[in-house]
Amino acid sequence: MEPTNVPPLAPLVPAAPAGPMAQAIDLIHLGGPAMWAIAALSVASLTLILWKVMRLASMGAWSGGRHTARALDLWKQGKTAEALAILDRRHSLRAILTRTAMRAALEPGLDREGAEAETARVARGLLAQAGWGLRGLELSATIGPLLGLLGTVTGMIESFQSLQAAGVRADTATLAGGIWEALLTTAAGMAVAIPAQIALVWFESLVDRLRHDMEDAATQVLHAPRVAPVLRQAAE
Repeated sequence: MEPTNVPPLAPLVPAAPAGPMAQAIDLIHLGGPAMWAIAALSVASLTLILWKVMRLASMGAWSGGRHTARALDLWKQGKTAEALAILDRRHSLRAILTRTAMRAALEPGLDREGAEAETARVARGLLAQAGWGLRGLELSATIGPLLGLLGTVTGMIESFQSLQAAGVRADTATLAGGIWEALLTTAAGMAVAIPAQIALVWFESLVDRLRHDMEDAATQVLHAPRVAPVLRQAAE
């Protein structure tokens, strides 16, 4: 008896659905060159945000300035050596500026105006370091929606060109598919810009708080009335 041709059996296990990474890549392909630019911008923004968080943490943005406050109390009591000893082991912006102001006040060749000028110079440099990277986040928040709008406009142009070429045989489903694919870039651009803007406002508020604390600490060091005789004696 001759064997009959039997069709192969269908696989019992269905194909696994595409993962999130594959789906994201497919969406990027649908969006075109503008979507690739937005994807690169999102990676750069996320990297900058993470770097900025670590940078501000190393600068003592969340430390609260407890050691600086202790050093200021000792300074007002005339215990200048103890105050400087506390700050010598600290690397936060508050501690660095307070230490600079104390050393400037103790410098024999500097009067109060000179000490204030030296403290202000160091403060500007420290605040500039704290503000590094904020321009990049501002740029991401600005050009993200613009890139999305550019991708949408170019996608809409291509969709209407296809509609014009099809003439009376135009398929509305095809047109609708081209439109929603074009709108992907606008949504992606806003998805990049919103977190970047939130992070920018948050980092700016931290820098403003650091500026206020540094100004307050420098004022307490350079304008403490009870420590003036001690400073004159130390200078002599």
